[in-house]
Amino acid sequence: MHEHKMVEWVWRPGRFARFVTAARRAAKAARMRYWFPHIPLALALAGTGYLLLSIVVAFQRATLLSNFPHNILNFRPQSMPYVLIGVAMLVMSVGLLFRSRLAWIIAVVLTASMVLSVGVLGRHAQGAGIFTYDGLLLLGLLLSYRWFDRTSLAAGTLFAITSALLLLIYAVFGSLYLGAQFSPPIKDLVTGFYYSVVTMSTVGYGDITPKTVEARLFAVSVMFLGLAVFATSVTAIAGPMIARITKPKEKRVKRTNHFIVIGATPLAYNTYREFKKRNQEVVLVMPHPPVSGDIDPNDLLIGDANSLETLRKACADQAQAVLAMRADDSDNAFIVLAVKELKGKAKTVVAINDSKHMERIKLVQADIVIAPEVLGGELLAMVLSGETITSDFVMNRFFRA
Repeated sequence: MHEHKMVEWVWRPGRFARFVTAARRAAKAARMRYWFPHIPLALALAGTGYLLLSIVVAFQRATLLSNFPHNILNFRPQSMPYVLIGVAMLVMSVGLLFRSRLAWIIAVVLTASMVLSVGVLGRHAQGAGIFTYDGLLLLGLLLSYRWFDRTSLAAGTLFAITSALLLLIYAVFGSLYLGAQFSPPIKDLVTGFYYSVVTMSTVGYGDITPKTVEARLFAVSVMFLGLAVFATSVTAIAGPMIARITKPKEKRVKRTNHFIVIGATPLAYNTYREFKKRNQEVVLVMPHPPVSGDIDPNDLLIGDANSLETLRKACADQAQAVLAMRADDSDNAFIVLAVKELKGKAKTVVAINDSKHMERIKLVQADIVIAPEVLGGELLAMVLSGETITSDFVMNRFFRA
């Protein structure tokens, strides 16, 4: 008989590190930071809103499509919350595209409310599917909160418009449903719209008045909600506007014929210092503030050098040369491509940290490719072996175009 050996898979930390490194490289190659996760989440939220509205329309098809808009008075009020949630999801999906924190908060609340109330829709054939879909969407939103960090005037305006629209839908349909309990009765959409706007704005002309307790409570709810929407909308719009006005403007110095060194590596620091010793105008671009204080603040630019906006702030299109010297070779390659996209006159210099990436880095067609670590190893071996080191050898090894 043949013995079967059981091969046991052993977890090693190195495997996880290699997996993380491969995942990061794949993400950078796909430029995921420009579209993930906000675009997939926005599409998923819009899909949920559309599906919710389509289910409501399917339930109310006879009411909505038969003799519209007169039969709208028979619209079932229990479906109204789902109409409001569906419309809000469609509008907030636009806010997610701009990575708005306010839109993210509202999207989480709306999705959580759908997950909690799925029992109402459970009788529908798609109830289980909606519960699973919304549960995964809610999990995705919660896990991606760090990506939604923008507070803008556009997001505040979007919130104000959405809130007013949802309240108007609630007020119009509610006034139509309770129309017989007003004096004179509300029998059409135009009258319902007029009464809703007058009540929401708390103007109250008094030409249409509620006569029953239920109608009066409805009118009170519309007035309170109108005041709340107005107050929160003003806050959402005024906050970013005040922040924009009071935020100190960045000083933008127009530079020409200068050098741009990108990175927080020892090579980048030393290159910056050597340019300064030679009285050259140089800009040091780093992703975070430096630890040491020997860098002139006027030469420092904090930002992501993969972004065209950061390169424009550094006037990369007017520079003599842009030196990509970050610790990640793929980052350096993307920087070279971004500089070429500006179509300026700057030469591109890229530093290679791993000699295995030499051939791949050459594909981006940088003007100069340097491999200081490779050169250091060769020079050390030559010195210890007693070989002669010439300037031609150094130039041929250090600068690889």
